[in-house]
Amino acid sequence: MSHLATIEQDGTIRLPESFLQHSRSVRGTQYWIEQRDSRLVLLPRLPDLQKVYVEPTTACNLYCRTCIRNVWQDPEAHMEMALFEQLVEQLGAFPEIRRVVFSGLGEPMSHPHFVDMVRLVRARGIAVTVGSNGVLMDRALAREQVLLGVDRLVLSLDGVRPETYAGVRGTTIAVVLDNIRGLNEVKRELRSLTPALGIEFVALRSNVAELAELSSLASRLGAARVLVSNVLAYTEDMYQEILYGYGPRAGFAASGWPVKADAWVLWGTVDLPRMHWGAEQRCRFVHDRATVVGWDGSVSPCYAFSHNYSYLTIDGRRKRVTRYSMGNITQQPLVEIWTSATYCRFRDEVRDFRFPSCPDCDLRDSCSLREQNQACWGWDPSCADCLWAQDIIRCP
Repeated sequence: MSHLATIEQDGTIRLPESFLQHSRSVRGTQYWIEQRDSRLVLLPRLPDLQKVYVEPTTACNLYCRTCIRNVWQDPEAHMEMALFEQLVEQLGAFPEIRRVVFSGLGEPMSHPHFVDMVRLVRARGIAVTVGSNGVLMDRALAREQVLLGVDRLVLSLDGVRPETYAGVRGTTIAVVLDNIRGLNEVKRELRSLTPALGIEFVALRSNVAELAELSSLASRLGAARVLVSNVLAYTEDMYQEILYGYGPRAGFAASGWPVKADAWVLWGTVDLPRMHWGAEQRCRFVHDRATVVGWDGSVSPCYAFSHNYSYLTIDGRRKRVTRYSMGNITQQPLVEIWTSATYCRFRDEVRDFRFPSCPDCDLRDSCSLREQNQACWGWDPSCADCLWAQDIIRCP
C-alpha cells in the first residue's frame, strides 16, 4: 500500500492518516529520515525497549578457562549504586519494559549491593533474571532472591563430574550443587515456585560426553531448562575445544552424543545450539528489543560489542573487537540513546542483516577487514561474523 507524504515549509514531513492507521506507530511518533540506495527510509523513534541486560560488575570470583578475561584488558570494577539508581529511574520512560537481566561478563552476586539492585527493580514491577556461576549463592542470598520475586535464575554448570567442572571453572562443583539444593529448600519453605532454575552448559570437546548426565542431574535439581551453548574461542586452547565448524555438522545426538532437544524427562527441556555456519542471520538482542548497560553506564547493543577483546572466528582468524558504545546514561538519558538516529539505524540494519557473510567469501583467508571487525560493505562495526546471530553461541 502506498502512502503520499508532504513536506511542510519548515522542512518537516507530514505523514498521511492512512499510513498511521496501517503502521505500528502511534500519532505523534517522530521519525529519523535517511537516504539509502536512492530511496528514503523512515526510522520511527519509539521508546519500545523491552529488556535491559545490566552488568553490575566486571569482577568475578572465578577464573575460567573459557572466559573473556583470558584476552581482555578492561578494568575490573563495580557499578556505583548511584549510577544504578539513575538507570532504574530512567527505565520509567519505557512503557513496554518487561525484564532486567543481571548478568554480563562479571559475577553479579559479587557486587556488594546486588540485593539492593534487585529490590529496586522489583519495586517497579519489572521481572528479573539473574545469571550466575552459583558459587556465592548461599542460603541467605537464595532466600533474598525468593522473597524479592526473582523469577528466573540461570546457573553455569560446564561439567557434571568434579574433575571436569574443576578443569573448566577452577573450583568444586559440590559448592554449586549444595547452593542449588539450598535454594530448593528455601522455595519449599516459602512455598514459592520461583525463581525457576535454568542451567547453562558451554559445550567443549572435553565435556560434551557429560551432557546426558547433566540432563539427569538437572531433572533431580528441579531445573526447568538446560541451555547449551558452544564456546566462543578467545584462545588457541579453546579453539581446539570447539565442536562447531564452517561446513555442515551433525547434531549432538546424531554424532553419538546421547542428547536430543525436548527429550529430557520430567518437565524440563534441553535447548541446543546450531553446530555449523549457514543459518539465516537473526540478532536476538534486536529482535527482543534489548540493550546492554555496562558497569560504567555505557550502552552497547549486545554482549559482543560490550567490551574490548579478541577471539578466533569460525575459520580460525584472530578478530579484534572494540567496545561499541551508543552513549552513556550519565551523560544522556537511556530513552534518548535508544531513540537516537545512530541506534535506530543500527537496529534497522541488523534487523535486515545487511552484512556480507564473511565465512562464505572467496577472499575470507586474505581479507584484513575481518581482523578489525569491519566488512567491505554494510554497517561498521560489522556483525558479518557473528556467531550469536547464527545461534551457535547463546546466552540467557
